[in-house]
Amino acid sequence: MRALARYVSLFSLLFTTIFFTPAQAAEPSAELFADTRAALANFHRFDPVKPFFEKAYGYAVFPSVGKGGFWIGGAYGNGLVYQGNQTVAEAELIQVSIGLTFGGQAFSEILFFEDKETFDSFMSGSFELGAQASATALTEGAAAHVGTTGTSASAGNVQSKAYYINGVAIFTQAKGGLMLEAALAGQTFNIARF
Repeated sequence: MRALARYVSLFSLLFTTIFFTPAQAAEPSAELFADTRAALANFHRFDPVKPFFEKAYGYAVFPSVGKGGFWIGGAYGNGLVYQGNQTVAEAELIQVSIGLTFGGQAFSEILFFEDKETFDSFMSGSFELGAQASATALTEGAAAHVGTTGTSASAGNVQSKAYYINGVAIFTQAKGGLMLEAALAGQTFNIARF
């Protein structure tokens, strides 16, 4: 399993190098700022996320990530990076997955960084989330948790508990689409500081 995870990471790095260029160090568009503010307001509505806003050293918000595939999948989105409440950089999210992948969907994603060391690692531009990363999916009235620690789901007003893994806590919220996926995926990030 670890060998497959390494191959996914290697393929992700190769795919990123060939098809994407790093984010340019230009001022982000007004549309990206507006979309990010809307995504932040949406994430603030969920009780499991609120403590992370209060205690995290920093966070990265990707208001709209498009994802699709047919056996080999990919995802891409732009977002903003915050240290405290100050916008410090623009970021690109690039994901490659290998395995059973059919369909397409859009989602919002937020990554919280527990401490300065993890935040600095992300800002260095060499940060990757491998197949072992865990994300908490937020939905209205239901919760799901998927990761190497197992899966769980609940309905009603109870939300699953999120926590930091290797200094990062990840939340996603589906925006639309339908996707069948049982694949290993890795995310890489390109950072452009202001």
